[in-house]
Amino acid sequence: MYQALKNLSAAQQVGALFTIVFGILLLASGVAVLLSMREFGDSHRAERQRSDLRNFEGILKTSWLVMLVFWVGWLTGDWVALTLFAWVSFFALREFMTLSPTRRGDHRSLVLAFFVVLPVQYVLVGAELFNLFTVFIPVYVFLAIPVVSALADDPQRFLERNAKLQWGIMVCIYGMSHVPALLLLDFPHYDKKNAFLVFFLVLVVQTSMIAQHLASRRLRKPPVAPAISQSFNWPSWWIGILVGSLLGALLAGITPFVPGQAFALSFIACVAGSFGHLVMKALKRDRGIPIWRGQGTAVTGAGGLLDRVDALCFAAPVFFHSVRWYFGL
Repeated sequence: MYQALKNLSAAQQVGALFTIVFGILLLASGVAVLLSMREFGDSHRAERQRSDLRNFEGILKTSWLVMLVFWVGWLTGDWVALTLFAWVSFFALREFMTLSPTRRGDHRSLVLAFFVVLPVQYVLVGAELFNLFTVFIPVYVFLAIPVVSALADDPQRFLERNAKLQWGIMVCIYGMSHVPALLLLDFPHYDKKNAFLVFFLVLVVQTSMIAQHLASRRLRKPPVAPAISQSFNWPSWWIGILVGSLLGALLAGITPFVPGQAFALSFIACVAGSFGHLVMKALKRDRGIPIWRGQGTAVTGAGGLLDRVDALCFAAPVFFHSVRWYFGL
């Protein structure tokens, strides 16, 4: 499979991948429709079925969205893709902050985060100032946010409020901005086919999360952290990681990696993504909500967007810097 994909032109690779992936998505969407029409006499079983179906449909929506972004990025260029991911960051951060209590003294810091930090971070990515964009938020922004908050003259729960905002910026802006940054890495002899790297990263991480979820339901092993996640256990975790890593090795032909490198980098990304998903679950438990959209209508209008991209927000920076370090880019 590796040689077969390598021997295809970029246009042929796009055609082959879209035929396969869209075919799978259409099939999965059809299955979801059929499952939604199924009826159960047992109300408890029916409720469980509806919950599983909602999760499945959420994963499908995310997959369709990512494929759309990949297609638009491939056709229109890097800056359009950067803009799309910047909007994803905006809505994810809005979702995060709306479900976290704020005070009047936080308004200046929130304006700074949404309308200064976010656009500057993506401009730095687009300008390929990699050394600066990797330290802009964890150094300069993390020092500036508490200063702006202190000038608002509101000391009540000062540390908690600033830590909350900094964490939201780190996950929703810093983590997500590393996804389109992959489009701008300059690999020798790769002919600027970096859109495939975005596709590769998202696909292996999403596949790993789905495999882990399905394995957990099948194995029903005791959870590692039951107060945070009932589905996280080591056997299913290993299954998810290995499935995602093996898929990465099979897709090495669309990347600048050989199969061994693709397996190792997929392994790193899947580990980071799975643990990141667990961390975000812990934050949801702290907020007392089952999903980021809350109990009612989604805050962003995107149906719990942060639930669908949280693993990617953790996997992207680890994957990006691992690739950049290994290849000396």
